[in-house]
Amino acid sequence: MKRSDYDKIKKEGLELMKKAGIYLTPEEQERMEVTDFGLNDPYHEGLMLHVYVNTKRCCAKELPMLPGQICAEHRHPPLGPENPGKEETFRCRYGEVYVHVPGEPTENPKAKIPDGKDDVYTVWHEIALKQGEQYTLAPNTKHWFQAGPEGAVVSEFSSYSDDGTDVYTDPEISRFTTIED
Repeated sequence: MKRSDYDKIKKEGLELMKKAGIYLTPEEQERMEVTDFGLNDPYHEGLMLHVYVNTKRCCAKELPMLPGQICAEHRHPPLGPENPGKEETFRCRYGEVYVHVPGEPTENPKAKIPDGKDDVYTVWHEIALKQGEQYTLAPNTKHWFQAGPEGAVVSEFSSYSDDGTDVYTDPEISRFTTIED
């Protein structure tokens, strides 16, 4: 991703945080990350995140999402005999977010995926979260989510987060973004 695109998307994410009434210090704003999952299409498949804390016991993040932006389908696998994988709760702070998990496919889901991606978005039970609503995922559960038409800000509360071990359905995905100047 080009540095100019990274900076523009980050600015848009910070504006969403303001709309949600969430204040980040200048240092926290600087640390906010933008990812395009290595797909170079961040307005469709991408995510911004600010990590407040990530210890061996807990993690708290803010995930501002642009209108229609998707966090690609993935799961958090077991990390050892004592760690079954990340358990996470998503709470919608602003806008609306469509969380997809295994289960009976939702008839007429609100979420829309990019053309040609049917093989990498495989779970279609949709849970629409509005402001103030939340949903908890068990460890190792395949999931993806998309912001509604106004964008969204999602707070994530979870056990330890190790993004580098996430398993994505799309083999083209790389969790960490390469920035070109």
